[in-house]
Amino acid sequence: MARQQVRFSIKNIDDDYGIDSLMTALKNIDGVVAAELLPDSQNGRVEFEDTKTSSHAIEAALSMVDYVTQPFPEGAPQNPDT
Repeated sequence: MARQQVRFSIKNIDDDYGIDSLMTALKNIDGVVAAELLPDSQNGRVEFEDTKTSSHAIEAALSMVDYVTQPFPEGAPQNPDT
């Protein structure tokens, strides 16, 4: 059992409804340990147990929320925070 992280870019999330929708989508995934949104930097971070879920499941849930763009793995070249 290992904890993993995935970062994602959020786009145009500037209202409470968007934040609530995003957090609801993340909290409904079994295995998500923590979720953090950083609207000022247009990024978010999800920490999860890889034995219960995967980055693909998180990506699928996030794709259902209009505000979110493609998640990217921690340390990937397109990750603007590395």
